[in-house]
Amino acid sequence: MKQKKSTVLLLTALTLFVSSCAINTVNRKAGILTIQQQGSFLVGGTTISEPGKFDLTNALKPQGQTLHGDHAYVFYQIPPKARNYPLVFLHGAAESKKTWESTPDGREGFQTIFLRRGYGVYLLDQPRRGEAGKSTVATTITPTPDEQFWFTQFRLGNYPDYFAGSQFPRDSASLTQFFRQMTPNTGAFDVSIVSNACSSLFNRIGAGILITHSQGGGAGWFTAIKNDNVKAVIAYEPFSSFVFPTGELPKPIQSTSLFGELKGVEVPVEDFTKLTKIPIILYYGDNIANQPTSVWNKDHWRAGLEMARLWAATINKHGGNAKVVHLPELGIKGNTHFAFSDLNNLEIADLMAKFLRENGLD
Repeated sequence: MKQKKSTVLLLTALTLFVSSCAINTVNRKAGILTIQQQGSFLVGGTTISEPGKFDLTNALKPQGQTLHGDHAYVFYQIPPKARNYPLVFLHGAAESKKTWESTPDGREGFQTIFLRRGYGVYLLDQPRRGEAGKSTVATTITPTPDEQFWFTQFRLGNYPDYFAGSQFPRDSASLTQFFRQMTPNTGAFDVSIVSNACSSLFNRIGAGILITHSQGGGAGWFTAIKNDNVKAVIAYEPFSSFVFPTGELPKPIQSTSLFGELKGVEVPVEDFTKLTKIPIILYYGDNIANQPTSVWNKDHWRAGLEMARLWAATINKHGGNAKVVHLPELGIKGNTHFAFSDLNNLEIADLMAKFLRENGLD
C-alpha cells in the first residue's frame, strides 16, 4: 500500500514538472508580458433627468432622478516606454471588445500582440453593447437561434461547411467560443452616438490610431471627421456608412445580400475633406465574389468591397491617402471576416505594423 502511494506521488510530481516545463516553454516563446498601467473608464453618453423632486421615502419613483446612458466602456493597457500613438480598437455588429482579445482557440489577439510590440491599447464596448449596455432607449431582446446565419455571414463558410483553406480554427470548441462571444444590442445602433463616444475618448487620451471592424467602420469615419486627434484609421472589412461628399454619392450597389442594396452616405464637402488629411487603410479577406453571384454571403461582401474601392478612390481624388487591400491579391488566402483573430493573425498584424511604420505612426 505504501509503495502504491509513493508511486502515485511520484507520478503526480512528474506531471507537475512536465506541465511546468510546458508553461515555461510557452512563456519563453511569447516573452514575459509587462504592463505599466491598466484600467477602465466610461466616456461620452448623455444624462436623462426626470422632472420633479426626489422623495427619499418613495425612492423607487423616477421623479427627480437621473439616468446616465449611451456611453462607451473603455479598457486600456499601457506598456513601459509606450510608443507615441496608442491604438484604439472598435468592434463591429453583434460583437464587443472581446473581438480583439484572445482568439476563439485561445491564441493572443491584437490586444496582446500590439501590447507586446510597445503600443498602448484601448478596447471599446460601444454604447448600447457589452459593458456599455446602459441605454437611454427601450428595446426588446428576443432570444433567437441565428448562429448558423452568422457563421455564413462572416464567411467562415456556407454552414455547415467551412470554406476550403479557411483560416478559422475548425474544432468544435473554437466554434462554441466564437458563438458565445456574440453580444446583443441593448438599444438601436446609432452611428452618431457611437462616434460621439469615440470622439470623447480621443479628447481624453489625445492623439492615437483608430482601428475598426465591420459595422464600426462607419463610426470610425465620423469619429475622424469629428476629432483631429485621430491620426489614422485602419478598418477591417467595413461595410456600411461609407461617406461621400455632397454631389458625389455613387449609385447603390445591387447584390443578393440578405440586406439588399448597399448605399453610401452623403456628407458636407468640408467634413469629407477631413478624411483626406490622414492615412487610411482597409483590409478585406477571402471568399468574396469578384462578380455578382447568387451565393449571398459572397455577394454581400462583393458589394462592400466594391463600395470601399469607390470610396477610397474618392478620398484620393480629393488629395487623400486611402488604400484598399484585398488579402488574396497579396497571396494571403482563407481569411474570414475576422482576419485579426484567424489562424494567421500574426501575419495580419505584421501588415498593420508595416502600414504604421510606413506612415511614421510607430
